[in-house]
Amino acid sequence: MTVTRGLEGVVATTSSISSIIDDTLTYVGYNIDDLAENASFEEVIYLLWHRKLPTKSELEVLNKQLAENAELPKEVLDHFKMYPINSVHPMAALRTAVSLLGLYDQDADVMEQESNYLKAIRLQAKMPTIVTAFARIRKGLEPVAPRTDLSFAANFLYMLSGNEPDAIAVDAFNKALVLHADHELNASTFTARVCVATLSDVYSGVTAAIGALKGPLHGGANEAVMKMLSEIGSPDNVESYVREKLANKEKIMGFGHRVYRQGDPRAKHLRVMSEKLTKLTGEPQWYEMSTKIEAIVTGEKNLPPNVDFYSASMYHSLGIDHDLFTPIFAVSRVSGWLAHILEQYDNNRLIRPRADYTGPGMQVYVPVDQRS
Repeated sequence: MTVTRGLEGVVATTSSISSIIDDTLTYVGYNIDDLAENASFEEVIYLLWHRKLPTKSELEVLNKQLAENAELPKEVLDHFKMYPINSVHPMAALRTAVSLLGLYDQDADVMEQESNYLKAIRLQAKMPTIVTAFARIRKGLEPVAPRTDLSFAANFLYMLSGNEPDAIAVDAFNKALVLHADHELNASTFTARVCVATLSDVYSGVTAAIGALKGPLHGGANEAVMKMLSEIGSPDNVESYVREKLANKEKIMGFGHRVYRQGDPRAKHLRVMSEKLTKLTGEPQWYEMSTKIEAIVTGEKNLPPNVDFYSASMYHSLGIDHDLFTPIFAVSRVSGWLAHILEQYDNNRLIRPRADYTGPGMQVYVPVDQRS
């Protein structure tokens, strides 16, 4: 058997959802640049799930379905109040809440196609409410109920702060949601497909995916980037900080990618929004530090920034707590997870790879009293 560590370059399935070819990312054939500049996140959800952009009436139906399913059961909100607030990471809270939602869905184990689609609607609608409710409850604040008259992006920002966001903030957040929605067979998406390939339920598949996304090598990079920027503190400190990290062969988070060789095509959109928002909030130092880090790391290591790098300063400028960055990733990526889960169900085969055994050869059992 040929062993490929990390399954790098291994083609594990066919999919009609998204593609990465020659450093170009597409959703159902639409270039990510085109979608980031023009599409609402709701349109992207429909595109990933139906493999076509919605008509006006189809989009209105989806918007209505999402709005009607955004509220959480009281039991989930009460459950948050039982957590050890000072020690629970929001990703752990999100993982637990999604699993808990399955207990309150009487159709959780019904595997018909229509039932699974409706579960996808419910999960997509409730993810922003989970993240924002937990974010407020842990601060001693009451959750803000979702509104039916706001877009998906605007509603998230509204539920987080209690204030209706301005147009620039909504545009920036919508772009981030579009850019993070799907990314072919990444670690969390693969995890979701492996899980539901056993014919486990949708809630289990998304819970498994959240567990994979929680790791810093997948979803936690933008939180780590903001931690780095905070440690640097000032553009004047960038040069010495980064040079020391490189000299010590320490990883600079937010750079390089397993798939892209010439650069992550999503990064440039968030770079623009980071510049706009940091100026708007009167904190341009976050963007200035980021560009200085990029110049050094790309120049020295030939590693361009990935989507996580500029999303950090952008989310910070939106007033979002740093440990919510990865849950926000999940709020977007669940659209892709659900698309892949539904696709897996439609043409299912149990995913069961092999391992190349490297342990001892054949051994003979020795009774315990004869072992030295």
